[in-house]
Amino acid sequence: MPQTGRIHPVIMCGGSGTRLWPVSRKAHPKQFTQLLPGGSLFMRTLARVAEGGYAGPLLLTHQDFRFVVAEQLAASGVAGGRIVVEPDGRNTAPAVCAAALIVAQRDPDGLVLVLPSDHVLRDHAAFHRAVRAAGVAAAAGALVTFGIRPDRPETGYGYIELADTAGGGVLDFARFVEKPDAARAGEMIASGRYLWNSGMFLFGARTIIEAFAQHAPAVLAAARAAVDAGHEDLDFLRLGAAEYLASPDISIDYAIMEHTAGKVVPIDCGWNDLGNWRTVWQESAPDRAGVATSGGAIALDCANVLLRSDDPGMRLVGLGLSNVVAVATRDGVLVADMDRAQDVRDAVASLSAEGARQATEFPRHYRPWGWYETIGLADRFQVKQIAVKPGARLSLQSHVHRAEHWVVVAGTARVTVDGEVRLLTENQSVYVPLGAVHRLENPGKVDLHLIEVQSGVYLGEDDIIRYEDDYARG
Repeated sequence: MPQTGRIHPVIMCGGSGTRLWPVSRKAHPKQFTQLLPGGSLFMRTLARVAEGGYAGPLLLTHQDFRFVVAEQLAASGVAGGRIVVEPDGRNTAPAVCAAALIVAQRDPDGLVLVLPSDHVLRDHAAFHRAVRAAGVAAAAGALVTFGIRPDRPETGYGYIELADTAGGGVLDFARFVEKPDAARAGEMIASGRYLWNSGMFLFGARTIIEAFAQHAPAVLAAARAAVDAGHEDLDFLRLGAAEYLASPDISIDYAIMEHTAGKVVPIDCGWNDLGNWRTVWQESAPDRAGVATSGGAIALDCANVLLRSDDPGMRLVGLGLSNVVAVATRDGVLVADMDRAQDVRDAVASLSAEGARQATEFPRHYRPWGWYETIGLADRFQVKQIAVKPGARLSLQSHVHRAEHWVVVAGTARVTVDGEVRLLTENQSVYVPLGAVHRLENPGKVDLHLIEVQSGVYLGEDDIIRYEDDYARG
C-alpha cells in the first residue's frame, strides 16, 4: 500500500568515535565539534534537512549528550525538532526501529529519512534531488539506501555492490561489502559496480516496521517496549532503559538491508564522513602545496599537512613537514603520518590503558547551564573557571568534603548560601563553607564568569547532594 506521508528526518547523533582525537573524545564527540567552518557537523546536518522542507527532525542521542543536542538545536533555529534519548548505544538497528515506531505514531504513512550527524555533503541540491528520487520508491514500499559514487579506492568505507549498473536513479543492489584492503578496494573501483555505503536510508515507517517483524523480531519487540515505556523528561523523550537494552546490538545493514531486495540511489554530492584526520584535511581547502591550517597554527616550508591548534594560548608551528597531521588542544597533542590517520584509535586505546583522562575527557566540561574548566589542580585544592548562561542556574546542592570560594570576574551572580541570598558583581566574592546548602544563578542578560577555588580532602565531581535541580539530574 503506498505511503504518502511527509519525509521525517531521523538524525543519529549519539555515537562517540576516537579517530579524530584529541579534538573528538567520548565526552564531546566529533558531531558536536566545529571541524570546518559553518558550525558543528550536527548543526550543518540540521541546516541541510531544514532546506528540504521535510517534517521536523527526530534526533536520537545518548543520554550524556542530550543537553548539547538541545543547545545546538536551539542555536540552529530549526523548528519542530524532537530529542529522543537512548539509555545507551545499541547500534543502528534498535535506534532506527524505535524512530520508525515514533514516526508511525505521528504519521502512519510517513517516510523515515535516516541520516548520520557527522557527515559533510557539499552539494545540498544533489542530496535533495536524490531524496526526492528515493522518496518515490520508498512511498511504493521499497527500502532505499544511498550509495556514494567513489572517486578513489578507500579502505575506510563499506561498499554496496550494484546488481545492475545500467541506467540511473533508483537501482537494485546485490549486497553490502565490508571495508576492503587496498588491493581489493582498487579492484572494486575499477569494476564500476560498487558505491560507498553512506549510512543514509529512506523507507516508509510501516514498511521498515514490517521488515523488522520479518527479519529482526527481537529488535522490534525491544524497541516497541522501549517506546511504550518511554516518558517525557523536560524537553526530551526518554526511551525505556531496561526495554531498550534488551535489544540485540546490531546494525540496520545486518538486521534488515542484507536480507531484502532493497534499492540504492547513487549520489554524487561531495560526501565525506570525516572519519579521520586525512578526510578533515581533504575538506579543509588545502592550498596548492597541500597545506591546511586552523586556529593558532602556521606552516613554514611544508607540503601536504594539516596543522590545527584548538587552544588560543598555544601556537603550533610546522617547519619542513610533509604528509603530517598535527593537532593540538590544551591537554593533548597528536603528531602523525597522514597515511596512519586510520590508526589514531590505537593511540587512544594506549592512553586508555594507561588510565589517562585525556583519552575520553576534556578539561572543559559542558553542562545544561554552561560549562566549567579546571585550570589548576593539586592535593587538597582545585581551581576552576565557570561560565553560566543568562537565566540559568545550577542545582541547589551541598558538599560533604569540600568548601568553595567564588570570585565573579564578569557578569552578575545571584548566590544562595544556607538560605541567604545576595547579588555579586565583578570583583566581588563569597565563601561557601563545607556542608552549606548553596546555589549559583545568572540573573543577567550576559554570560556569568567566575573563578571557583575548592579546598578539601576530596574534590571529585560525585561529592554533591542535590536538593533541587532544573534539569532533573539525580
